[in-house]
Amino acid sequence: MSKLTPLYDRHVALGAKMVDFAGYMMPVSYKGINEEHQAVREKVGVFDVSHMGEFMVTGEQAEAFLQRITVNDVSQLADGQAQYSAMCYPDGGIVDDLIVYRFNWNKYMMVVNASNIEKDFAWAGEHLIDGVTLKDQSDLNALLAVQGPACLDVLQPLTDIPLKEIGFYHFVVGLLAGKHMIISRTGYTGEPGFELYHHPEDSLFLWDTLFETGKAAGIQAVGLGARDTLRLEMKYALYGNDIDQTTNPIEAGLGWITKLEKGDFIAKDVLTKVKEAKPVRRHVAFKMLDRGIPRHGYALLDDTGPIGIVTSGTMSPTLGIGIGTGYVTPDHAKPGSEIFLDVRGKRLKAVVVKPPFVNSSPLEFP
Repeated sequence: MSKLTPLYDRHVALGAKMVDFAGYMMPVSYKGINEEHQAVREKVGVFDVSHMGEFMVTGEQAEAFLQRITVNDVSQLADGQAQYSAMCYPDGGIVDDLIVYRFNWNKYMMVVNASNIEKDFAWAGEHLIDGVTLKDQSDLNALLAVQGPACLDVLQPLTDIPLKEIGFYHFVVGLLAGKHMIISRTGYTGEPGFELYHHPEDSLFLWDTLFETGKAAGIQAVGLGARDTLRLEMKYALYGNDIDQTTNPIEAGLGWITKLEKGDFIAKDVLTKVKEAKPVRRHVAFKMLDRGIPRHGYALLDDTGPIGIVTSGTMSPTLGIGIGTGYVTPDHAKPGSEIFLDVRGKRLKAVVVKPPFVNSSPLEFP
């Protein structure tokens, strides 16, 4: 039976289309994906992402443990800083992508994808070392993401914390709307915004307060559908589509988070060889030249035959054209390369482009 987030009744009352996602009943859309998408790009939207997983990592060897199981360099984190990273299997395949939060030298939080909570916790547990305690606190946290250029108009009146001073991939612990929470700035939309990790019993009050405060800013509830189109316009990876156990971070375009020069970590030797030999395929962004919508699993072609596969695709609400990402052979990965999609036997023309698809910056407030 599917789990419910604390805000299930609010979603139903708003007329949301609800589906089972990662074991939770989650809202796909309320008023429509395009409208919700534009609300985030132009104003402000609120996402219930309480289905995400949170693991607490504590103890004097917490940093050493995280250095071992993640590809990024945890030693570079300062207190109050977060880091995008990934865990890999020994063969270089991706267990999951995640965010690591550092509270202090012996206390960290791992935020993982909802569909991977059990798998990730088991994997991390298999590699636990002495001096580290690992706890799955996913059910003890609820999470709202407030995203869009007007996010400060909604949130700043509710807290004394100077939110504008929280840097990208940084966080603070404090009070907002009188409730104790973690306030972070990571985001999955390409717009400025904040994530509010809070106690589940505070969710209803927090949701209602945000919508009351955000009325003048045009605040809207946003579902998983628009979350997907927003992240795709930025070419942010989605586990299960763009990355999984069959892909490695180098070919997936995540070499920038894979710090091969740090100490030893799981899959370092394999990933070093992949980088030295150069990947046999590359994850690229493309936009349609012919009319059509790319979908996960469509074949990518050149004039002679197959060259790869689509991993994500949609009709871009911002651009009004089909956009997508996929793996192609290296000789087709350069921006400007023309490729084709096989759409039910029809060859539709597309062109590889440099991401992101839209001009947007989560670093800057209007």
